[in-house]
Amino acid sequence: MIPALDRPRPAAGRRNRTARAGRHHRTGRSGRLAFVLLTAPMLIGLGLFKYLAIGWSFLLSLSEARGSIALGHWVGLDNYRTLLADQAFRDSLLTILLFTAFIVPVTFAASLGLALLVHRVRRGRALLRTAFLVPTAVSYVAASLLWKMCLFNGLPTGVANLIGGWFGAEPVPWLQTVSPPLYWVVLVTLRLWLQVGFYMVLFLAGLQAVPRELYEAAALDGATGRRLLTGVTLPMLRNTSVAVLMLLFIAAFQAFDEFYNLFSSGMSGTGTAPVQTPLVHLYNTAMGSQNYGVGSAGAFLLTALIVGVTLIQGRVTGFGRAGE
Repeated sequence: MIPALDRPRPAAGRRNRTARAGRHHRTGRSGRLAFVLLTAPMLIGLGLFKYLAIGWSFLLSLSEARGSIALGHWVGLDNYRTLLADQAFRDSLLTILLFTAFIVPVTFAASLGLALLVHRVRRGRALLRTAFLVPTAVSYVAASLLWKMCLFNGLPTGVANLIGGWFGAEPVPWLQTVSPPLYWVVLVTLRLWLQVGFYMVLFLAGLQAVPRELYEAAALDGATGRRLLTGVTLPMLRNTSVAVLMLLFIAAFQAFDEFYNLFSSGMSGTGTAPVQTPLVHLYNTAMGSQNYGVGSAGAFLLTALIVGVTLIQGRVTGFGRAGE
């Protein structure tokens, strides 16, 4: 028998449980308060400068907003009709489609090829990876000005014309409208230099995740070289490849800095830009002509185009499907 004095007192036990519950309640309440205080500035900033701005832009696309962002005369979908009827905007859409159709597969192939080469290197892999990744930290504006004023400036002393002169080629105006339009060489080389390293690192991460046992098993079956690439490497890189393609499509449709800075008036020698993307056209419409209604309508049209292409690509490639 346990002495009566040693038995736990029910009232004391209830008081202890009540005290612990109170401490837990105060701790939970203080934790929620701390969470609110820490996240409130970010949420307020997002609400004011992102979601409110998006909503206001949508309202502007439905109103006659010239020279002011104040909501005024409502015109419904007239801004969208005006923009779609604009030949310059339709030409910019064709330009970005052609640019996307070329730059996406070229960047994909170059990134994958570099990743395969760097992955085979046993010594100095980190140095090579860093060397190819460094250009991604360079500003598009700075790189565009470097390409325009140094590499492809059209002068005999420009790097491209200087190298061409070693092989007997005459100096050419790279950024002017000639036949064939050589400015595409400038655009493609600039975009490749800026982007290849980033996507190469993504492919390297995918290659390092491939189990070596698969290669060993394929080698025992006599697979070498191309058969290893098509039978093991590429299938195991499927998810990485789909993600890279999606990022490349989005980045291509959002092209702005290189087109605007390479062909800005007064610097390329053409006076007017020979080629422009939808973003450049909308920037000139909204900031140059101060037609914020049409500019906002174009922003939403371009967003719908990017979302539509991304959804179609995800549907075709099976992006996000589990167990594949």
